[in-house]
Amino acid sequence: MPVQPLDFAGNPNIGVFAAATDKDVLLPPILSNKAVKIIENVLKVPAIRTNLCGSNLIGVFSVGNNNGLVVSRFALNEEIKFLKERIKSNVEPLPDKHTAVGNLVLANDYGAIANPLLSKTAIKVLEETLGVEVVKGTIAKMRTIGSVAVATNKGVLAHPNATEEELKWLEEILKVPANVGTVNRGTPYVGACMIANVEGAVVGSLTTGPELARIEDTLGFL
Repeated sequence: MPVQPLDFAGNPNIGVFAAATDKDVLLPPILSNKAVKIIENVLKVPAIRTNLCGSNLIGVFSVGNNNGLVVSRFALNEEIKFLKERIKSNVEPLPDKHTAVGNLVLANDYGAIANPLLSKTAIKVLEETLGVEVVKGTIAKMRTIGSVAVATNKGVLAHPNATEEELKWLEEILKVPANVGTVNRGTPYVGACMIANVEGAVVGSLTTGPELARIEDTLGFL
């Protein structure tokens, strides 16, 4: 099954606790071995268990693609060292007062969109680490880009209030088809409630059948 409903210790907000690429998936140590195996099987990548900023909020404090990973400036030195050794890719802290990196940036291997409040220095770090052009903007008039959309190298699922113009804009920057959708029985914050790569997606356990069908179609699993 390419789209798997799941919860983390009873919490359906999967995207807050995890981050996935086509190479690996970052998961918190608190997650059960059974859940880790399910995620590895769905995404078809190995799991790396770690904390970030001394917390379990991996998805909040990081954003990445197959080229690199950008983490909050509050990530501990030992966490960054561990990640560099495990993912064998660029890992850099974001030099900005805004720290919830995963909520501020949406990226795949073709482009990225960032919160308009991020500094020029932060944008440069994002571009150099992720290896893509970074464009500032909003989705559904919201600056928390990473929490209201999910992007892979096959598609983008965005907040249900995203306009046709915004969807076309997303497609131009990220170079994949884009559509709107929800998870967890109507939650518009799709980035906070799911993780995905080109192989599959893990979504909140409250996600309905019609929502699952939209996710499968939008992210190219059908």
